[in-house]
Amino acid sequence: MDQKEFARRRKQLMHMMGPGSIAILPTNPEQSRNRDVDFPFRPDSDFYYLSGFSEPEAVTVLVPGREHGEFLLFCRDRDPEMEIWNGRRAGPDGAVQKFGADDAFPISDIDDILPGLLESRERVFYTMGAAPDFDKRVIGWVNLIRKQSRAGKHAPDEFVSLEHFVHDMRLYKSRAEIKVMRQAANIAARAHKRAMCLCQPGMMEYELEAEFLHEFRKAGGEPAYPSIVGGGDNACILHYTENNAELNDGDLVLIDAGAEHQCYASDITRCFPVNGRFSAAQRAIYELVLDAQRAAIEAVYPGNNWNAPHEAAVKVITRGLVKLGLLKGRPATLIKEQAYQRFYMHRTGHWLGMDVHDVGDYKVGDEWRVLEPGMVLTVEPGLYIAAGSKGVARKWWDIGVRIEDDVLVTRSGYDVLSKNVPKQVDEIEALMA
Repeated sequence: MDQKEFARRRKQLMHMMGPGSIAILPTNPEQSRNRDVDFPFRPDSDFYYLSGFSEPEAVTVLVPGREHGEFLLFCRDRDPEMEIWNGRRAGPDGAVQKFGADDAFPISDIDDILPGLLESRERVFYTMGAAPDFDKRVIGWVNLIRKQSRAGKHAPDEFVSLEHFVHDMRLYKSRAEIKVMRQAANIAARAHKRAMCLCQPGMMEYELEAEFLHEFRKAGGEPAYPSIVGGGDNACILHYTENNAELNDGDLVLIDAGAEHQCYASDITRCFPVNGRFSAAQRAIYELVLDAQRAAIEAVYPGNNWNAPHEAAVKVITRGLVKLGLLKGRPATLIKEQAYQRFYMHRTGHWLGMDVHDVGDYKVGDEWRVLEPGMVLTVEPGLYIAAGSKGVARKWWDIGVRIEDDVLVTRSGYDVLSKNVPKQVDEIEALMA
């Protein structure tokens, strides 16, 4: 993504902060996997959103109106020996030249420099609680200035939650972000189609998962979250990630897998028969979920509220369950009693962006948030009928179906970013054949 995009975001945030303020934002720490092996590093989303900087041990500081530059970056210094072992570093010079920092300093100097930047600032924009160890350092810097009040130094009087501002910014995707998210969806789409083409009875769930890893890495991406590959009864476990069972002839397999591309996620779920042909019962449940998803997607447009797609899906699912004999009663009453939750126990979507469950309020005050152009959400109704469900005919047992797409709110309605993944029954069966 072009550095101008990050500069635009910083400018917008500093305009909202106003004069006399300072923002401090550290990235994530490295996380140990086992003994002397770390997990692959991934920068904090808010930090990366404003800086575009992807190295660990870094802190972004924004100081509106500072004479010598408003965007400061603290990062690791160049170290030829460590770079031989662990890879190249940008260093302070690289932070200025490649990432647009007005000034940059070694992270080891932050205790000496940051108190001076805080001095005489009225407000500190900082997210307390996200990094407890760093919280203590920020408070320590402020207290250090307070102790020098007799020397004429003035400490900030007010702390303001930085995430309140950044998360609202992140909720509205720019053209550049939408382009990257579309690419992430297309990478995942190729992987889902590959899995449909290669699936056959006797395979292991992890073999299908491997096909997703192949497509993600081939495109320079990676999993946005641990992939769910659940065959048969495993499809009825919402967050199943063991992926270690055999795929049996006659079962459905549910795959919830998305790619992360340039720190932006896709989140797609498809469900298909292991042997390539839906049984009558599987098809009935699948098409009910698909009808619910269609209704939910049609409810995505500017001016409608966040909860409208969920309400649309619930109506279709409840009526369909009554028609199939899985629920008994008047649909309106069953909806009011939330009887559908026996088989549909989650909501119909979430915000999507740099995080899979992305930031942004779902309610403003007591009211559901109004959908606006630039927002991206998932639409993912499902039905899960576990074996042994009381009062449910055996033909419905072990059928778990979820259909999930990534949907952009546009000026005139919606755009399904993940539309390149087949989801019509005839399309799926034809592809698998």
